[in-house]
Amino acid sequence: MQLVLIVEDDPGIQDVLRFLAEANEMRVVTADNCEVAIREAELHRPDIAVVDLGLPDRDGIHMIKQMRTWSRAPIIVLSARTREAQRRAALEAGADDYVTKPFSAPDLLARIRALLSRQAHADRLDDR
Repeated sequence: MQLVLIVEDDPGIQDVLRFLAEANEMRVVTADNCEVAIREAELHRPDIAVVDLGLPDRDGIHMIKQMRTWSRAPIIVLSARTREAQRRAALEAGADDYVTKPFSAPDLLARIRALLSRQAHADRLDDR
């Protein structure tokens, strides 16, 4: 089972994301702020992370930059921020995809699966 790190401070959205992942046979670790997210990422080494940018203690971009110092795991930003500069900053920090809220659960799941599949393929190529 693949492990998803969900970094979201809104309990309702966090619950929806947890349900979506678990209903699709993924394990879940959650964090509701940047500090906890970095600690959980280092401890659990997730296969993918879904990260909100508007966290209570720091911007989610900080978490993305920290995770990128040691992990190639895909990162999807899930944010209410819609400005082009904000999307570009997240992608330049190391995010692989950017989804705006409100979001479509089937679309988000398809993006998660696509990135996990791509990462698994890249890992197999690295093992050769």
